[in-house]
Amino acid sequence: MKRSLRTLLALLAVLVLAVGVTACGDDEDSGGDSGGSGGEQAQNGGGGGVEPITKDPANSGKKITIGSKNFPEQYILGEIYAQALTAAGFDVKKELDLGAEQVAFKALKGGTVDAYPEYTGTALTSFYKVKTDDVPRDKAQAFEQLQGDLQADKITGMPLTPFENTYRVTSTVKTKEEVGNPTTVSELAEKAGDKRLSGFPECRQRTDCYVGLGQKYGWKPKFVSSEGKFEDLDAGQSDFTMAFSTDGELTQTDKYASYEDDKKLFPPYQVTLLTRDDAVKRLGPNYQKVIEQVQSGMTEEVMQELNSRITQDKQEPAEVAKAYLKESGYIK
Repeated sequence: MKRSLRTLLALLAVLVLAVGVTACGDDEDSGGDSGGSGGEQAQNGGGGGVEPITKDPANSGKKITIGSKNFPEQYILGEIYAQALTAAGFDVKKELDLGAEQVAFKALKGGTVDAYPEYTGTALTSFYKVKTDDVPRDKAQAFEQLQGDLQADKITGMPLTPFENTYRVTSTVKTKEEVGNPTTVSELAEKAGDKRLSGFPECRQRTDCYVGLGQKYGWKPKFVSSEGKFEDLDAGQSDFTMAFSTDGELTQTDKYASYEDDKKLFPPYQVTLLTRDDAVKRLGPNYQKVIEQVQSGMTEEVMQELNSRITQDKQEPAEVAKAYLKESGYIK
């Protein structure tokens, strides 16, 4: 069953408020102020009443070209960043649909675009030849390593998104029930035996895919080479599939179930808006402020919902991005 973006953002606001109230505790010295602080946290926490983006005259005339790679989530992110920066008064041009990561990164280094969103694990392994097994599994450590590597190319990664788009072993809810309702891949490995797992063809030889499942979890299901993912599950061609954690289909919680990678087989894949150093300097501190502002509500569930609006509801990325910014309270 899908939940609306407004509902997800409202839940996030409640969670942030609850955390703020809990942190306040019963400290008498900060009693009155703490309550106000908790409310302020909820307003600025990315859901149900965030601080709106204001048009700043200081940003006028500052030009930036935002790019993206060539799949739905990237189009959404590119549009969100572009529309948010436009609302803040920057002069924004879009070059979305650049291509795969190597093409997009070349465009960034060459100055065709000033910034585009990339995934930390992808950047480390694709651009700086870090072996998948050597990527730090801690997201902060992976980001720190990436920032160091980016320096040679005169690029800075903006702060990370709350969500990551990582691999996620997925099945139908019916299959999950049939194997005893496991919640983690460790539990799944004990209960699923040699059931079928579908994955993209390269998955069969990769240590961060099928090979890794055997090495880290001791699970060696029958492998089905396919690009189908959810279509494989629906057609009964596989029992499990290698989906992505922000796939729009995962909003259908009454139909599909995914399993936690409890042993951290997969590297971190948070998003960082890679930005040329000359652009960072030219745009000033308001640039990063706006990026962090609009990212604060980007949880995994929110991104699943946004992706579903393209892959299932057939909406346009610009429309989806505008709805996110409006429903979140960033723009009117």
